[in-house]
Amino acid sequence: MIVTIVRKELKVLFTSPLAWTLLALTQLVLAWIFLGRLDAFLEIQSQLIQIANPPGITEIIVAPVFSMAAIVVLMVTPLLTMRLLAEERRNNTLVLLLSAPISVTDIILGKFLSLIIFFFIMIALLAALSISLLIGGTLDFGLLMTNVLGLLLIAACFVSLGLYVSSLTVYPAIAAAGALGLLLGLWVIDIVASDVDSIARNISLLKHYEHFNRGMIDTFSLAYFILFIVTFLVLTIHRMNGERLRG
Repeated sequence: MIVTIVRKELKVLFTSPLAWTLLALTQLVLAWIFLGRLDAFLEIQSQLIQIANPPGITEIIVAPVFSMAAIVVLMVTPLLTMRLLAEERRNNTLVLLLSAPISVTDIILGKFLSLIIFFFIMIALLAALSISLLIGGTLDFGLLMTNVLGLLLIAACFVSLGLYVSSLTVYPAIAAAGALGLLLGLWVIDIVASDVDSIARNISLLKHYEHFNRGMIDTFSLAYFILFIVTFLVLTIHRMNGERLRG
């Protein structure tokens, strides 16, 4: 049943102009940042040669681009999650979905996975852009893969939060604004979390992503991402189960 929900959501997503527009805009922005970093690398390349162990193109170009990609995903996610439940409730199709012989868990996981597939496509295109650097240099594939994994995990965190906010309202615009507000709040936490041992740093999603961005798979950060995703998915399932019981 989850597969059926995923197929249905992907069909709805990619038959609307929103998904294609966001995918094109994100790739345009990230390609512009990528070319800017490439130009900066070419300008300092002669100076890097004089260093004993200079940073490579992966550290100078790829890692910063993936770091900015996390911010782009943060901005894009609310526009996609707002329609998952709030729009269905507004269009009165959520009642039909909840009355169908399918568990709420399957419905929520199907909607969640459909957006994960969308972001996987976006990240795969970014990875392909990075791999194009092999034409003129060498890549640290370990660093590239940790960035891909980290970006996919933080995108999953954003989606789970946005999905929960979407379950709370009938208005997609309010769902988008609420999710964006919460995600921006997490970004502010990242900015103010300067103390390494501060509580704010431990709950900041972007601070945990920094480990992956630097090429380290930190077990605490990995556990935090998984716990964050599971928590908001469980809250969403609990919320929708209550709505089903109320009829």
